[in-house]
Amino acid sequence: MPDTSVHQDTERCVRAVQAKDARFDGWFFTAVTSTRIYCRPSCPARPPKVENMRFYPSAAAAQQAGFRACKRCRPDASPGSPRWNERADLVARAMRLIADGVVDREGVPGLARRLGYSVRQIERQLLAELGAGPLAIARAQRAQTARLLIETSALPFGEVAFAAGFSSIRTFNDTVREVFALTPTDLRTRSSSGAKGTAGLLTLRLPFRAPLTPDNLFGHLAATAVPGVEEWRDGAYRRTLRLPHGHGIASLKPMPDHVQCVLSLTDLRDLAIAISRCRWLLDLDADPVAVDELLSRDEVLAPLVAKAPGRRVPRTVDPAEFAVRAVLGQQVSTAAARTHAARLVTAHGDPVDDPHGGLTHLFPSVAALREIDPESLAMPRSRRATLRALIDALAEGEVDLDPGADWSIARARLSALPGFGPWTVESIAMRSLGDPDAFIPGDLGVKVAAAELGLPSSPAALTARAAEWRPWRAYAVQYLWATQDHAINHLPED
Repeated sequence: MPDTSVHQDTERCVRAVQAKDARFDGWFFTAVTSTRIYCRPSCPARPPKVENMRFYPSAAAAQQAGFRACKRCRPDASPGSPRWNERADLVARAMRLIADGVVDREGVPGLARRLGYSVRQIERQLLAELGAGPLAIARAQRAQTARLLIETSALPFGEVAFAAGFSSIRTFNDTVREVFALTPTDLRTRSSSGAKGTAGLLTLRLPFRAPLTPDNLFGHLAATAVPGVEEWRDGAYRRTLRLPHGHGIASLKPMPDHVQCVLSLTDLRDLAIAISRCRWLLDLDADPVAVDELLSRDEVLAPLVAKAPGRRVPRTVDPAEFAVRAVLGQQVSTAAARTHAARLVTAHGDPVDDPHGGLTHLFPSVAALREIDPESLAMPRSRRATLRALIDALAEGEVDLDPGADWSIARARLSALPGFGPWTVESIAMRSLGDPDAFIPGDLGVKVAAAELGLPSSPAALTARAAEWRPWRAYAVQYLWATQDHAINHLPED
């Protein structure tokens, strides 16, 4: 299993490059001193001489050292490093916020404010681990966004530059030439996709580390879909997105070696953020080999992993939305939870136009939910009080579930709210915060699966038994759920 300092292990990196091992894509980048290009470990080109290899922990660090992105393996488009999903320390939280566009919107001071550290502390830690500061990392992300727009749309380059977050056409041109060793015109000419596709839609390929079993991932999202906000149509999961500069609609379809992503955005400046949130939703930056290797050491889980390796944890594109839905789903069926959420959406969600499907609304914002009269909600009084407490805590910033949130603090503050027990807190930790070790031993499906497999079924005993599954207990939950014949475990039929 790769670790956070894998780029410093020269022997291991050389072996990965010589074997073209795709498992290491995103963990480190190989720069070649003789050609001045950098590649992903799985680059199909002939491996360079060992003495010409240099290894970097990030694309931004390789670019900052003067290397250009390989035109063949496109290292800038490799799966993201799983370390930002697995960890909850300062660097990981910073990287999740940068991916969500915070530096582009609020600058490095805004990033520091959100994390509660000084700008100097943030820069020092990112440089120490990634070889590049927050501005360089954000610049690398802008370059990738520009490339996507150049290759998948017919937009004039001035609009591409603006949408990708560049301050001027000159900076855009200089960055593209520096990073890709091609002009924007050359990139568009070389692209096989060019301006193909439906007007107003951007069609992208989202890479992932194999293996990936899509059944529970897309099945869960489709089975719990809130009418108007989400739907399954033509083999794809579709949903509306609330984004910083407007709204969007994403269509995500599992393919053998990638996820097809079709985006409709009201403001193209939200492209990078929309992609980042879709990847987060589908857990595409996970390291399934590492997860499955550990879980397979358990003789009970081993057959489940062997049968369908690469299960992912379905997450959310909006942490606050999922938290609200978790409360709505307390002690009721999946169908009842969808009904409660659909009523909220119809009454308080922002309407959207979807010419390509049946989506009608954005899920209500926290501000809109705060205006609701609790007495108007068709649910028990105690649950209305729980929902009210959550919405107030989110609105006042007492509970932070955003990408840069501290997982332990979020858990503690959720637990302090009335009506929040372990199931609700851990469900939010799993889906909103993305903690790979979140565990819900009191969940009915988990308890039934545990009993059928001969595992302890009481929460305390199962938690003790599951200690050997750490830090991947959220993935163990997916394998346990998959033993049941439930709609969440199957791709729906169109």
